[in-house]
This record gives sequence, C-alpha cells and structure tokens, in this order.
Amino acid sequence: MTKIAIAVLDANGLEAQISPHFGRCPYFALVETEGQEVHAVETVVNPYYPNHEPGEIPAFVHSLGAQVMLAGGMGGRAVAFFQQYGIEPATGAAGTVRESLSRYLGGDLQGAAPCDESVEHGHG
Repeated sequence: MTKIAIAVLDANGLEAQISPHFGRCPYFALVETEGQEVHAVETVVNPYYPNHEPGEIPAFVHSLGAQVMLAGGMGGRAVAFFQQYGIEPATGAAGTVRESLSRYLGGDLQGAAPCDESVEHGHG
C-alpha cells in the first residue's frame, strides 16, 4: 500500500479540487493505493492553514504516514523538507484528485520544481 497526500481546496474526496500551492491548502486528501487501485480516501484538515512556518506542513504530512505529496506547486525549501522525511514530492497537479492521481499512477506526474510564486518570493 502507498499513502498519497494531495493538497486540495475542498473536502470532496476524489472530486476535490487541487490546490495550486500546498502551503495554502485548507485540506489534504489522503489516498491509499495498491498498484492502480484506490483502497481508501480520507480528508484531513490542514492545521497550518492559512499561515505556516517552514517545515511544519511536511512534518504534519509525514505524521500522517504519507509516502508521496502531490500539489499544484511548492517552494524549494518544502521540496527539500519532504525529501528529508522520505516523502516523494510531485508538483504540477491540477484539476481533481481523481485526475491528478490517475496522472501520478500512470507516471505522467512526477518530480518537483519550485513554483514561480515561491521563486518570486525568495522561497525557491
């Protein structure tokens, strides 16, 4: 089983909308998968929304047992924090959890680069 955390804007399970930036998402969808099959979906409130200190959210996601973090974007420091926890960050997620999960499981959504907004604000 693989547990995937996904930064989302609402609590609509697989139909939840992806958050453009993981640090400003009100929720995380936690999806347990085995191969291409979804076994469980849970929505967790982001306790650090809307303000967080560097490293708080990666530590929280780690405490949830996630091995993967999908988001629209994240800063370079966040990428490094996730990697330190052994969590694979992937940016470029968009649309719904179902759509982004399908892209990730199919190998089309992988790798993480600092988002433009984070680079502009010196978080890259």
